[in-house]
Amino acid sequence: MAEPIIVVPYDEKWKNEFIRTGSLLRQALGDIAIRIDHIGSTSIVGLAAKPIVDIQVSVKNLEPMNYKPLIESVGYIHRTDNLDKTKRYFRESEGMKRTHIHVREIGSWSEQFALLFRDFLREHKEYCNEYVEAKYSLMKLYKHAYELHQYVEGKNPIIWKIMNEASQWSQRVGWKPGETDI
Repeated sequence: MAEPIIVVPYDEKWKNEFIRTGSLLRQALGDIAIRIDHIGSTSIVGLAAKPIVDIQVSVKNLEPMNYKPLIESVGYIHRTDNLDKTKRYFRESEGMKRTHIHVREIGSWSEQFALLFRDFLREHKEYCNEYVEAKYSLMKLYKHAYELHQYVEGKNPIIWKIMNEASQWSQRVGWKPGETDI
């Protein structure tokens, strides 16, 4: 039976899970990974989230996939069914903690989007509250794994509202990504 969609309160363990996995990736990838960052809701202290750590690995180019065997060497599987052409997507092997690894090109719009969204929410807790309310409401509507697409699509209005504010904020403060997390 497929797991239900579940949003849980923030867990301090998520940071350690990221550090452990990010360090393994850094050892395996070396300089191929220009950045390795904790992204998504689990990267924002205090924010409720699905208990899945998202990691973004920034590389010079998506192709050729010279990073693929290196990421696979630490137990992650390339998902060829990913339809997003702005990234390469890896998931945990059977028996491992659920983790999503997003490989994106350094400086690309999708890479910068994930970092700006994270950084803005880290600085603006009032938007975290709105985002959490939306996630809990959607979790009640879409309870099953086969409804994940509807859950994800349902977050789009609040994500774009937040990104509109984040864009304005980034211009006011001259935002740029800080140092890589690992």
